[in-house]
Amino acid sequence: MKKLFCIVFMIGWMSVAFGADATMEIVKTAQRMPKIEIGYMSSDDSTNAKRIYKILLGDLNVSGHFEPFDGKAYSKNIIDFAAYQSKKIDLVGMVQVFKEGKTTKATLLVYDINSSSLQLNKTYQLTDAALYPFIAHKMAIDLNRHIKAPSIDWMSRYIVYSQYTSSGLANIVLSDYTLTYNQTIITGGLNIFPKWADSAQKEIYFTKYLDRPTIIKYNIYSGKAETIINSDGMAAVSDVSKDGKRLLITLAPKKQSDIYLYNAATKQLTQLTKYSGIDVSGYFIDNEKSMVFVSDRSGYANIYAKKLDIDAPAEQVVYHGRNNNSISANGDYVAYSSRESDNEFGANIFNIYLISTKSDYIRRLTAVGNNQMPRFSKDGKSVMFLKHTSGQSALGVIRLDYNKSYLFPLSKANIQSFDW
Repeated sequence: MKKLFCIVFMIGWMSVAFGADATMEIVKTAQRMPKIEIGYMSSDDSTNAKRIYKILLGDLNVSGHFEPFDGKAYSKNIIDFAAYQSKKIDLVGMVQVFKEGKTTKATLLVYDINSSSLQLNKTYQLTDAALYPFIAHKMAIDLNRHIKAPSIDWMSRYIVYSQYTSSGLANIVLSDYTLTYNQTIITGGLNIFPKWADSAQKEIYFTKYLDRPTIIKYNIYSGKAETIINSDGMAAVSDVSKDGKRLLITLAPKKQSDIYLYNAATKQLTQLTKYSGIDVSGYFIDNEKSMVFVSDRSGYANIYAKKLDIDAPAEQVVYHGRNNNSISANGDYVAYSSRESDNEFGANIFNIYLISTKSDYIRRLTAVGNNQMPRFSKDGKSVMFLKHTSGQSALGVIRLDYNKSYLFPLSKANIQSFDW
């Protein structure tokens, strides 16, 4: 196992008079997205500056809060405000990367064209060059906060995924949401079902196949590992409570899988299902008083809900499709994958749906291909998923409030499962 090298963002502010924000007035009164041009300034580290601005350009597009344009390379940080005003550009952002001794720093300058003023000047310190995508994500978050748009803080979070490397072998990898950054943190054997153990993303749970499937808690910074529990057949953490104190775990001590509630403080294990068939993938709902899960009680994989009590009845949640699986939940909303074709000899179509456990609300989120493993962002405003078509495989992000999706190609990553 390898330790993760920390990234520390050293953020320095320069005093800038904000005054009347003409760009914000555009957002508030005209209800249109501000047009922003993003480019980079030539410097002694133009390579990293170009990399950062390219990702920043994509981040602003994915945010749904900007209409970004590619400014490419700037020779100097002098702005012709009149020229930009004639093109109806609202903001211009410039990225510059430079070195101070052994330290690499990136600066973002943002000019408000409507008020003819410098509105944002921030400097970020990069302690590991490989982590440059997170500098871009941080810049996007700061720009987004500057126009007071809804939060996109999820962009700076790690993705943790299990990647098959060969038969019976899988590593655990950390990535950013665009898959530009990738760092393998756990190797050796079959390591699958990674799940964040805390909202701060300091620790993960994952399943390692030893003599029996074993759930391990692992600190990505210190490399400390702790064995939690093992079981015959299957052992996997599917959900963690908001305070990190309770886990929903799938175990199969008697060959058939059931769902258990595990108290991380007391180590107490409580069985929640006792069906003779398959119950897997529990997720908290109803203020963590209940759960949704996948079961074959209908004779095929389908979505059910029940209170966190072994004697509580299980109620069917979904009434369409013949194979509803691969679920995720956030609050009272559930995303799941549903098979929509029955091709015995070829690929089937799986689409992702969003439902509410409090109403009959249902919304299809994807249209074509094999779409699997929906995962909500921390704020519940986006859903990440895996998409497979005949031409490519990709990690997708659906922005629920904007009805838009974005795909990031998977070149060689054969992902077993992931968490956001």
